Amino acid sequence: MNISLPDSLKSFVDHQVAQCGYGTSSEYVRELIRKDQDRSRLRNLLLEGAASPAGEVADELYFEGLRESIQRRVKK
Repeated sequence: MNISLPDSLKSFVDHQVAQCGYGTSSEYVRELIRKDQDRSRLRNLLLEGAASPAGEVADELYFEGLRESIQRRVKK
């Protein structure tokens, strides 16, 4: 895959490669794509959560139950 960039974007990419420790511009672009994939996954999870029914109230009793559950697992 070849990507054409205007000079201003090419300069920016070259600067990022030099300043952020990437070996090549391809490494930089791959990292951008991975971050975009992560962002997209997170957005989808947030949308799923927003569309799901409400769960338990997260009050002190709820968190105490979580702590007790974890402590029981650790002791096993």
